[in-house]
Amino acid sequence: MQFFFGLAFLVVIVLAIFAIQNSTAPTVTMRFLFWQFETSLVYGILGSIGSGMVIILLLWIPSAIKGSFRSKNLRKEIEVLGREMDHQKEANKSKVP
Repeated sequence: MQFFFGLAFLVVIVLAIFAIQNSTAPTVTMRFLFWQFETSLVYGILGSIGSGMVIILLLWIPSAIKGSFRSKNLRKEIEVLGREMDHQKEANKSKVP
């Protein structure tokens, strides 16, 4: 998890450097359905990257939650099986003369 935070931080730093170096980029007109925006090319690129990151995050969250639940259930199952194994070992010790 720490790796992903480091990677995200690196991406943000690279984007900030990109925005600063290209602050004099020409304006562009962006159209989407009924909306029309005039903005700097840099802001359009940064907005596209940001919206892509949000979409990926929204697609990742359900699988992360599902994985967390599964991990929790597997830990419980390991604990139960460990107790069963201990009981079996004790039962086998008492049977051996």
